[in-house]
Amino acid sequence: MKKEQLAVQLYTLRQFTQTAEALDETLAKIAAIGYKAIQVSAIGPIEPGQVKEAADRHGLRICATHVGYSRLKEDLERVIDEHKLWDCRYVGLGSMPGEFRGAAGGYDLFAAECSAIAKRVRDAGLQFVYHNHRFEFERVGEVVRGLTGMDRLMEKTAADAFHFELDTYWAQAGGADPAAWIRKLDGRMKVVHLKDMEIVDDQAVYAEVGHGNMNWDAILTACRETGIEWYIVEQDECRRDPFESLAMSYEYLAERAEG
Repeated sequence: MKKEQLAVQLYTLRQFTQTAEALDETLAKIAAIGYKAIQVSAIGPIEPGQVKEAADRHGLRICATHVGYSRLKEDLERVIDEHKLWDCRYVGLGSMPGEFRGAAGGYDLFAAECSAIAKRVRDAGLQFVYHNHRFEFERVGEVVRGLTGMDRLMEKTAADAFHFELDTYWAQAGGADPAAWIRKLDGRMKVVHLKDMEIVDDQAVYAEVGHGNMNWDAILTACRETGIEWYIVEQDECRRDPFESLAMSYEYLAERAEG
């Protein structure tokens, strides 16, 4: 891991990115902390060209995105064009839509539908990535085989088209071992979400990376050994100023970076 591989998921700063002016100010603060890249997600209705200009102005690469499922289904060509404008390889989906979760065979239905999208993204020279939450670690279908939803998605999708963006916090919350899953996804994941977990008043809460209870030595070693390209810091909710939270995470990771 090198410092230039550290990125910010803009969902963390969603209340500060709803206009072009606010986005520009936010990217200036991100760059001042030391980050070199961003993941575009949950920003306001800002023209793609303006997003690119702001990122370039502050020396930030757009390394990945999260795109709504409806846009991936109905507006994919424009999504692809936006990513090419941004020189952004990784087209992300933040979660499986709710209608698939309660359906019989929902994972298989989603895998089939989303695989068609992922293959079109691949054929355009980009890479689709799926971001997990906790529910994907529930056992589904043939319980005797011990398959989780994540296992099912791996089984039912093409390895060259459907990649993953493991969220370390949600893997931990789902009772899984984040480092083990990073290794399990070797060859199907180049983008990871780094997010820590802390216990406060007997509740699991989001924490700045390195300031919670997760095993970061094991997680970062697994990332290095599997060739992760982008280490993206995300914190869904912050108990302090979110820019301060991102600075704390950056300081922890930068101390462990090479070069």
